[in-house]
Amino acid sequence: MSNVRSMLLKQAAVCLAICSAAPPCPAESPSMDRRFELLGDRYLDQFTAFSPASATLVGDHRYDGRLDQVGAEARADERRFLQEFLQELNGIDPTRLSRANQVDHALLDHHLRAALWRLDVLQEWAWNPLVYSGLAGDAVYGLMARDFVPLKDRLTCVAGRLGQFSRLLVQVRATLQPARVPRIHAETAVEQNRGIVGMLDNMVKPHLDQLAGPERERLTQAMAAARDALKQHQKWLESELVPHATGDFRIGKELYDQKLAFALETPMTRQEVRVQAERQLRDLRERMYEIASSVYRQNHPYTAFPSDPSDAYKQAIIRACLELACAELPDPDRLVEEVAEALERATAFVRQKDLVTIPSEPLQVILMPEFRRGVSLAYCDSPGVLDREQETFYAVAPPPTDWSEQQVRSLLREYNTRSLDNLTIHEAMPGHFLQLAHASRYSGKLRAVLGSGVFIEGWAVYTEWMMLEEGFRENDPLMQLVVLKWYLRDVTNAILDQAVHVDGIGKDEALKLLIEDAFQEEREAVGKWKRACLTSAQLSTYFAGYLEHVELRRTAEETWGSKFDLKTYHDTVLSFGSPPVQFVRALMLERPIPLPRKQTVPGPLASSHP
Repeated sequence: MSNVRSMLLKQAAVCLAICSAAPPCPAESPSMDRRFELLGDRYLDQFTAFSPASATLVGDHRYDGRLDQVGAEARADERRFLQEFLQELNGIDPTRLSRANQVDHALLDHHLRAALWRLDVLQEWAWNPLVYSGLAGDAVYGLMARDFVPLKDRLTCVAGRLGQFSRLLVQVRATLQPARVPRIHAETAVEQNRGIVGMLDNMVKPHLDQLAGPERERLTQAMAAARDALKQHQKWLESELVPHATGDFRIGKELYDQKLAFALETPMTRQEVRVQAERQLRDLRERMYEIASSVYRQNHPYTAFPSDPSDAYKQAIIRACLELACAELPDPDRLVEEVAEALERATAFVRQKDLVTIPSEPLQVILMPEFRRGVSLAYCDSPGVLDREQETFYAVAPPPTDWSEQQVRSLLREYNTRSLDNLTIHEAMPGHFLQLAHASRYSGKLRAVLGSGVFIEGWAVYTEWMMLEEGFRENDPLMQLVVLKWYLRDVTNAILDQAVHVDGIGKDEALKLLIEDAFQEEREAVGKWKRACLTSAQLSTYFAGYLEHVELRRTAEETWGSKFDLKTYHDTVLSFGSPPVQFVRALMLERPIPLPRKQTVPGPLASSHP
């Protein structure tokens, strides 16, 4: 997956270093387009102050020495800001805007409403401690990971932020309401907080010699103060939060439906997602049996297959052939190197087939920082829209050191060498890295920072299938089985997402779905159960986005006919940034810009679940 939490932070804390727009000349009323563009510029410029840590992530470095404020006063300021901009946006008639601005108007409207909903209805600030462990970790990581200015300057900013850790964590403890915090969130926060301490040792301490005199002393003292603050916070997490964390990680039907609508930005409903997912679950398993029976027959030519095989028989044949793929395991001590080799293979294939324009931006495979582990195995961390020349990080997490040999083997079986290839297609080439690099070239900054997670994840899943169709790995049938299994994962993720949060299924039922129906290894299934508990609605974006991208390509093929060219199609799709697919379809095929379904934004709900 892409680094979803970071992506949401980037979208929620829109930060761009652009000059505040001058007021319109009183002698001449600006056009509707100009009014909207001025509003968008002003929004992007002013919102930056609400989250300095997130501002750094997207490349606005005006606040690199500051740290976010947490508490009721900060939330009230943000609420007023969002409401004022939404009211002003409502005064602009989208039908009088250019087509590009119609899309951006819809994106800004949706973003403002979603931000208010998260603030006043979902209220994660009260019950999700991972929001704050991510904030504290990103506050340092965002400064140290990329060379946007000389290291000495960045270390000075690190000192400034570390000096504010005590204040931040005091505010966090006063804000979180233990009775609303789910236990699994509290336990994960315990591990992530330890990772922040490790990050100080691994990313900051080795560079102390870059500073001298008072500057070095300031950083040394700030690190010591931050360690003390983190140690005190760790004690609170373990002795106060975890024992009293009695909240329900299931957000329930009402909140889930609202959150899914905000996440998808499409007309698809929860029920429609479920119906399509269950149908594709059946179809995919049938296709996997066809391929597996062919592989099995080739290896065992005298096997007599029944004319009407039972589901159990099909299950056994599919598993037997997946075992052949699982036998080729990566070396856990060379995980970064093996992923880098997979990246070379994928890039060479894309270039050989001339499937899409390959960006020139740098990409580096890294070990995932500890404070970001515990949710997914890998993610793509692209630079902010103002740091376009900086590296993209394709991060992979090693097996946890406290796992047994059997647990490590389970993980490596799931991420066998063919799976690492498919993971790399999804996260990097031609998936997230390539798509987000193309998106960064779009001239409109507003659209660049209000990208759709459904478009982004859907594109990455689409590229897995596209690469397979174009012959990646020389049409290897085991690779076909692995890709089908990966898509089966996306399908079951969408089912699991709502089954957990709406239907209330338990761990055993979830593991049965993932292991038996989707052929996942035990470690992958346990990790996905945890992810479904820690997140909601995001696991559905892969499946929904893939369906939309497939339909978009089908429509383009029908519309362009003999003029359809795959590379031209891909480059065109990626040329509009990362808006929802419905807007790309309208812009690319010159159709009317759809009017998005607007959700009512309720007022503050003091008793909101969970």
